[in-house]
Amino acid sequence: MVIRTCFFDMGNVLVHFSHDRMCRNIADLSGLAESAVRQFLMTEQRQWMMERGELSEADFCSQLSQYCGRSLKPDAVCEALGDIFQLNDSIVPVLQQLKAAGQRLVLLSNTSMAHVRFIERNFRVLDYLDARVLSCEVGVMKPDEPIFQAALAQAQCPPENCFYTDDIEAYTAAAARLGIQTHTYRQTDLLVAELQRLGVLQ
Repeated sequence: MVIRTCFFDMGNVLVHFSHDRMCRNIADLSGLAESAVRQFLMTEQRQWMMERGELSEADFCSQLSQYCGRSLKPDAVCEALGDIFQLNDSIVPVLQQLKAAGQRLVLLSNTSMAHVRFIERNFRVLDYLDARVLSCEVGVMKPDEPIFQAALAQAQCPPENCFYTDDIEAYTAAAARLGIQTHTYRQTDLLVAELQRLGVLQ
């Protein structure tokens, strides 16, 4: 089947990230121990609640301020949440080649708007994407089927004409069950080799 649309995960594909760094950032801002921040963010699910669009940034900031006993500014909290990314430089030429080849490129990511805005401010990588499907906007996260159906609605072609790369195998497996051709990302040269095998790139 001819590939017409490529879905890209964001974290650890387009950009590298570190949850440990996020916990350190919040600890520095709030005065909390990193272990307490991890409890607040991860164990108590607030990070995932933001990524599902269930917890607004304003409410997150309010809860964090109450938790640490300080009055924190929302902009500073969002910067601490977002300043965890580094561009995957090797992926940019791939996006450029795919665009030149006429591929439709769609972002498919479990993420929060604080993360998206930080990446937009600091990198240009999202400029190559024609559409975005974000968990925080659709209210569901990978690997649940509805987020993939939302992505297919943006694809403008059937599943068999779509390609998806993500660094988490459970997510590529979920996409494959819908008929999407997939590749579990490990490094860019292997992704390029798969795109060449499929005839997407020369």
